[in-house]
Amino acid sequence: ADFNYGADEYDAEGNEEPKALPEGSETMPYIDESPTMSPQLSARGQESGDGVSPTPTDGLGTGGERDAGKGLEMRKLVLSGFLASEEIYINQLEALLLPMKPLKATATTSQPVLTLQQIETIFYKIQDIYEIHKEFYDSLCPKVQQWDSNVTMGHLFQKLASQLGVYKAFVDNYKIALETAEKCSQSNYQFQKISEELKVKGPKDSKESHTSVTMEALLYKPIDRVTRSTLVLHDLLKHTPADHPDYPLLQDALRISQNFLSSINEDIDPRRTAVTTPKGETRQLVKDGFLVELSEGSRKLRHVFLFTDVLLCAKLKKTAVGKHQQYDCKWYVPLADLVFPSPEESEHCPQVHVIPDHELEDMKMKISAIKSEVQKEKANKGQSRAIERLKKKMFENEFWLLLNSPAIPFRIHNRNGKSYLFLLSSDYERSEWREAIQRLQKKDLQAFVLSSVELQVLTGSCFKLRTVHNIPVTSNKDDDESPGLYGFLHVIVHSAKGFKQSANLYCTLEVDSFGYFVSKAKTRVFRDTTEPQWNEEFEIELEGSQSLRILCYEKCYDKTKLNKDNNEIVDKIMGKGQIQLDPQAVQTKNWHMDVIEMNGIKVEFSMKFTSRDMSLKRTPSKKQTGVFGVKISVVTKRERSKVPYIVRQCIEEVEKRGIEEVGIYRISGVATDIQALKAVFDANNKDILVMLSDMDINAIAGTLKLYFRELPEPLLTDRLYPAFMEGIALSDPAAKENCMMHLLRSLPDPNLITFLFLLEHLKRVAEKEPINKMSLHNLATVFGPTLLRPSEGESKAHLTLASDIWSHDVMAQVQVLLYYLQHPPISFTELKRNTLYFSTDV
Repeated sequence: ADFNYGADEYDAEGNEEPKALPEGSETMPYIDESPTMSPQLSARGQESGDGVSPTPTDGLGTGGERDAGKGLEMRKLVLSGFLASEEIYINQLEALLLPMKPLKATATTSQPVLTLQQIETIFYKIQDIYEIHKEFYDSLCPKVQQWDSNVTMGHLFQKLASQLGVYKAFVDNYKIALETAEKCSQSNYQFQKISEELKVKGPKDSKESHTSVTMEALLYKPIDRVTRSTLVLHDLLKHTPADHPDYPLLQDALRISQNFLSSINEDIDPRRTAVTTPKGETRQLVKDGFLVELSEGSRKLRHVFLFTDVLLCAKLKKTAVGKHQQYDCKWYVPLADLVFPSPEESEHCPQVHVIPDHELEDMKMKISAIKSEVQKEKANKGQSRAIERLKKKMFENEFWLLLNSPAIPFRIHNRNGKSYLFLLSSDYERSEWREAIQRLQKKDLQAFVLSSVELQVLTGSCFKLRTVHNIPVTSNKDDDESPGLYGFLHVIVHSAKGFKQSANLYCTLEVDSFGYFVSKAKTRVFRDTTEPQWNEEFEIELEGSQSLRILCYEKCYDKTKLNKDNNEIVDKIMGKGQIQLDPQAVQTKNWHMDVIEMNGIKVEFSMKFTSRDMSLKRTPSKKQTGVFGVKISVVTKRERSKVPYIVRQCIEEVEKRGIEEVGIYRISGVATDIQALKAVFDANNKDILVMLSDMDINAIAGTLKLYFRELPEPLLTDRLYPAFMEGIALSDPAAKENCMMHLLRSLPDPNLITFLFLLEHLKRVAEKEPINKMSLHNLATVFGPTLLRPSEGESKAHLTLASDIWSHDVMAQVQVLLYYLQHPPISFTELKRNTLYFSTDV
């Protein structure tokens, strides 16, 4: 079911959205500059939107049903209009090719404007496309000029359609060509001048000799042209008698063109047209997507459309089944009037109500549990109604998460008074929107007010033009889509170069989970340098992730710019980049080195991935002299202590200087630091205390977690694991209390004393939740699996699908630890003194 959302509530009834046919103006941009546009084409917009069909429309069918002469006359009109626009198109391609020769000539000199590689990328396939259309035009022109009823030209259209492979290559390269042209413009003034004003020849019989067009606009023309040819074929077929020799040829050409269009529709960079701007230019859609708006104190999901000269915020109207869906415009701001308020100016803006982390975590757990149920139902060939019910529930939960998790403010202000506030979960996304708007604002824009009719037309075009069709939740994914990666991604951020001047620099890493991106790790700030060398390793947990983003920031130390709003990020983004996490490429045991290029900056990093089932392994240490991977009873006996030294020292250090650290135990420490501490504890080095006092506190917290994770069997033991799972599932509070206390009493003494020691520490950490943002629930989420997850032999017995088992068991593991964290203080002596009335068998 395709869930349609409303902004104030959503329509989760699963109303099917009618699938648009791969028809020209529905799915592809339709931009027309032809001065002698055929009447059929200009009337396209008013047609009922029926799918393009290779058979003639009713009423226009056979020669007997209509005047054949009139039909042939219409063919001539259609062809004349098309020929005129074909001439303009060839002139545009010529204008694009004009700078290519001189650029190639300088490429081999000592002062090249562009490299040969860049020229090849930007002008890829343009020469071939030009030659195909020149030949087509030269063959078609005399036929139209010496028109008679026996003229045939179907073979020319068939040949043109058979050469669409060149366009496929062009489309595949289009995005890279645009990016390369943009990068080259930024870095080379000469090329910028060339690409801003390319001279296009006017048609032979027009008064205009030349018009100036940007390279970006010209590079888009070939994409637009395929649609144009398809529409013309549609019109020609309408007015060609079925017994005409051209008919089967045109039918074949239309079939090829339509198949081609529907195959590239998904990949294309969609600069779709809508209506014209006040200056008479074509208004195009540049970007659209779902954003959460804070409106009158509550969060609403909006679909935001950025056109060449206006930002429009809309919601999808509720419609009856089968009715054509429409957007409702909530507000719009002409880009000429749009400003981004600085942090100081936004002080009087509404404060963002942030949902506590534990509520978000709870919801993620619920979603994971429903996912497992859906998988089980499918595996057991369950009823489709039951599956639909679960999917609907999952959609509602995911929708809630999508609405309530974003907390980074993105403020938009209209010079004429009104301000708007969006909330995003990713700074990467926020900067993408900001940059897209600022790029458009560089052009000469005029302020305007849309009349109600203009606004209606513009809002009406949104449904056809949108490129993001579904809310980004996993329940909208098809079954055959990649579920993403579950497990741990290890990333080392090595270094960066390409900065023009020294700065204080750091990087953050974002990954997507549950349909949206969140920041997962942050390097330290490397001060006053143009070539930062971080060499920091992070372990990032992936929950159905498909992409990794790296953002590079310049740290802001200016007190006046720091905003009271704690989610406001004032540091300047120097560059950002994204890579797909390809399961095949990532899932190797070896490190995979890569480079992300962003605005002339290159960030070097390496990564490797450990899947969920691999990360479930607890491997005993081969040498029993250390502490990691060695049984807790062996370590306490050797140390003659009740609680291992490593646990006491790490906890003491965290309580001394990390208890108010935001995200303590949740934020990854640098993996190399953690490994260094591990080595020192294993060797029982006398420098441990000095090293601990100098070490980053997140690394110390990470070392403690690693110690528990690497115990050969979990702290709460393999033997008692099934009983803990059963105990936590009891509904009667008295029975649960009895059982859970009895289970603690059944633990070996070193395990129990260490567990109680850790429990009291975590409670003290949670007392500082207003400052460190770590609630009991957050801490249970971090430590539950670490203290309870069974070792390899145990977990193998019931390991089905890693992500299923993971979600279900983890929920229970978190609940067990949470139960003890929320329990009044438990003392070792009290526990041992109390006996139970029921059987002591576990």
